Amino acid sequence: MIQIRYLVLLVLLALPLARPAGAIETDGREAILMDASTGAVLFEKDADVPMPPASMSKLMTVYLVFERLKAGQLSLEDTLPVSDNAWKKGGFKSGSSTMALKPRTRAKVEDLLRGIIVQSGNDACIVFAEALSGSEEDFAREMERKGREIGLQGSSFRNSTGWPHPEHRMTARDLATLAMRTIRDFPQYYHYYSELEFTYNGIKQHNRNPLLYKNMGADGLKTGHTKEAGYGLTASVKRNDRRLVLVINGLESKEVRAREPERLLEWGFRHFGNYAMFKAGDKVMNANVWLGSQGTVPLIIENDLEITMPRQARRDMKVFVRMEEPVPAPIIKGSKIAQLVIQAPDTKDIEVPLTAGADIERLGFVGRLGAALEYIVWGGSN
Repeated sequence: MIQIRYLVLLVLLALPLARPAGAIETDGREAILMDASTGAVLFEKDADVPMPPASMSKLMTVYLVFERLKAGQLSLEDTLPVSDNAWKKGGFKSGSSTMALKPRTRAKVEDLLRGIIVQSGNDACIVFAEALSGSEEDFAREMERKGREIGLQGSSFRNSTGWPHPEHRMTARDLATLAMRTIRDFPQYYHYYSELEFTYNGIKQHNRNPLLYKNMGADGLKTGHTKEAGYGLTASVKRNDRRLVLVINGLESKEVRAREPERLLEWGFRHFGNYAMFKAGDKVMNANVWLGSQGTVPLIIENDLEITMPRQARRDMKVFVRMEEPVPAPIIKGSKIAQLVIQAPDTKDIEVPLTAGADIERLGFVGRLGAALEYIVWGGSN
């Protein structure tokens, strides 16, 4: 029989707010706002629609470079050749974003990285693509393979730069996932995303991320713009131990791109909170055992549980355990036997498996007979 046991937790204390947490809209065509610690989606708009990502797709180019640096296959001091192709397709001659590389020279890996991250240099992207995969086409295929590997479900890459192509697409959700993976996987290199300026070949250029110039905790990541895509931004803001990641695209101007992401991020920090519920290995409660050597088995949560929810919703939050009880013996330690369920208004239910915290052997025949008689006489409580 499926039973529900309600838990009384201190986190049920109310923090009332006047405004409903879900009351926000955006002029962005696509958008998603996520909590980086819990993965909770605070707001989304067409977040799974494939869109032209423009230069925001350079995040994947940089991810692959970071991966090689971490593996020791590449060094920041290494130099790579600048081909005529990289200069023509990604330099001043094409009218695109550039770090002003000169053809038939060599450039240091660290400079190329900064040229992509700070200056959005298409030429630097093509240099990496040719050096690491032989051609930009092969590098794009590697981008797509890696994207699938790290959970990008709606992305297809056709170049290393984000240059307009009808099949070069990413979703806002994928960009947010990629941003969070970059932050988590490469903390030793992520600081490049917060650099405000970079000078190369005597030309100083400034980072185009407008949030970096505001005192709001922004530390990355990447802007994008083409006529088809509009103005976009993938941004990260950290305050104390909390980080929010925002992706927004399809804005009408640089001025709107400077204002709208800030507004959405401030709303996210203001209306949502993170709440630690349990630590890994905590016992949530005991479950009754049927015909076992012990009358109860502890229910254990395997991983730290921290949730994100509207601050206003805490007063109406319900926490309970759903399970079939009594649990028949034998029970193997670590087996999943229950679900911890957290419910709150205007939020999706959170369900977390609970596992047996001990091995429970099944009683022998005499013991089972005695337990059955006891159950008939006294009921199911142990």
